[in-house]
Parts: sequence; structure tokens; C-alpha cells
Amino acid sequence: MPKTKDPEMAEFEAALLRSIDQAQRGEHAAAHTPAQIAARKRGRPVGSVKEDAKVSTTIRFDADVLAGLKATGPGWQTRANDALRAALKAGRLKAEPTH
Repeated sequence: MPKTKDPEMAEFEAALLRSIDQAQRGEHAAAHTPAQIAARKRGRPVGSVKEDAKVSTTIRFDADVLAGLKATGPGWQTRANDALRAALKAGRLKAEPTH
């Protein structure tokens, strides 16, 4: 007595056969021709980087301050950035003139 196919397995097999047919016709490989690979520019795609991106820097903290920041968990650098921004905006920190 033949077993009936599981509908999910039948759909998987049909999708696999469609995928093989597409690959044989070159529908997927056409996106990666040598000319297209050479035409792609290096780096991040346009628009994927925020206009006002953050700047990498080195800063020294006292060990207890750093430990306290890190103890707040993942995202501590963003929270420290936000706290410093709020302090600047509130006037608690004053920018000194540069010479």
C-alpha cells in the first residue's frame, strides 16, 4: 500500500525542483557575472551610513566610572553618549574655546 506524501514535503520538493530549473537557466548566476562583480564599488552601499555618523575616539575614564557604566549592561556606550549630550544641552558642561 503506497504511503501518501506529506503536503509540506511535496511543496518542498516542488520548490527544490523549481530552484534547480532556475539555476540551470542561469537566472540566479546572472546576478554575479564577472562584469557585474567588477562594476560593484567597494565599501558600504550608498545610504547605508547615517549622515551624522558617530566618530571613533579614545577616552580615559577612572576605573570605577568605567565599571559603573559597563555594569548598566549592553548599550552602555550609547547611554553614556546620551547622558553627555543631555549635560551639554542643559549647560552642565561648558565647551571651552579652542586656541
